This record gives sequence, C-alpha cells and structure tokens, in this order.
Amino acid sequence: MSENQPFWREKRLAEMTASEWESLCDGCAKCCLEKVEDESGDVFYTDVACHLLDAGTCQCTDYLNRQTRVPGCVWLRPEDVAEFDWLPPTCAYRRVAEGRDLPPWHPLVTGDPASTVKSGYSVAGRAVIAETADRDAIDWEAHVVEWPLEESD
Repeated sequence: MSENQPFWREKRLAEMTASEWESLCDGCAKCCLEKVEDESGDVFYTDVACHLLDAGTCQCTDYLNRQTRVPGCVWLRPEDVAEFDWLPPTCAYRRVAEGRDLPPWHPLVTGDPASTVKSGYSVAGRAVIAETADRDAIDWEAHVVEWPLEESD
C-alpha cells in the first residue's frame, strides 16, 4: 500500500484486515432497517429499525450478540460481496466493492466518528424502532421509504 493512498483505495474487501473492514462501516444504520420483498423479488426499505438500534446514535445496543438476539440480523462479510447490491448506494462496503471511493462525509475521510449522523445520511431522526415482536401486526406498506437509497457525493 502506498503512503499516499488510504487502504480502501488500495485493497479489495477480501484483502482487508478485520480492523480495516470494521472501520469501513460509516455508522448510518441503514442496514438495520427492516426490508420487505415483493413477489418479483424487489427489495424495499422501511423506516422500521431493529429493536436493538439506538436511533439517536445509530449504534447497535448489543453489537456483539446481535446475530443471536435477532435472527436474520445483517452480518456483512467479504465473501458475500457479490450480494451487496441490496445495500444502499451510500454504503462504504458496496461503494468499495463497486470500485467507488468513500463519500466525503464518511468518518474515515473526515476523521469525525459522528460525521455520518451530522451529514444527514444516517437513520438518526428518521427511523422508528420496532416495538412489537409480532411482525404480522406491522403495516409494512405504510412504512416503505425511499430516503435510504438517496445517493451522495
């Protein structure tokens, strides 16, 4: 890796260390939003977030145990890069997988861990927490939103 280029411009996702991989997450929490799929296979984001999400900080309240506590919780891994097309276009994992650079508001670019929330590209202030364990009681169609798919740059 050259001295002038950051690791995400020099390495493929599969070549990154565990620390580099984790640091790519911008903390937007869009992957913590519930998604619904229609009969044709199209995926739609909702404004309903996982009950473990702190909607103010966009942090998981039990990150280390999230897969155990929430069946179906997203676990992004380098070997799944071919499946990243469902991620929002602002997601660093998707951007790097597609050969694009990080957005200017990304914490690795700004040096500020709160820059994603400050930029408005996170779910902070826009997500509702799923208070019910009864998923059938939620009117999913009423919660479908497009803002998670807004592009940046």
